[in-house]
Amino acid sequence: MLMQLAQIALNEFGDVVISATPLSRRASVPTKLRLQLCDGSFIDVWFSPDLTRYSLHWEQRAQRGLVYRHDNAPDHPTISTYPKHFHEGDEHAVTDSHISAVPADALREFLAFARRKLDEWDS
Repeated sequence: MLMQLAQIALNEFGDVVISATPLSRRASVPTKLRLQLCDGSFIDVWFSPDLTRYSLHWEQRAQRGLVYRHDNAPDHPTISTYPKHFHEGDEHAVTDSHISAVPADALREFLAFARRKLDEWDS
């Protein structure tokens, strides 16, 4: 699945995604996909093997002091979309998340968001 997501990122978002690298922890099987973006930031994409858990994390702290992440860790029970939630620019700024449960669609939605933000910052 990670290779399919890498192809989506590179083929459909090649204007902002410059590389897609599968990452492994201790095992040789990749568990995460790192997307390097045109501004030097990166997005880490992780889905559990059974696709019940996920995290789409855009690391912007070095560039703009920001972090954006959709995930479903059960750590914000007051959010109406619990356990789904969105860290909107800061770890502590948590709001509802309406990102798709389908990995390919979720990636497209998140990369479209990143593209819009990069366009905003460039203008």
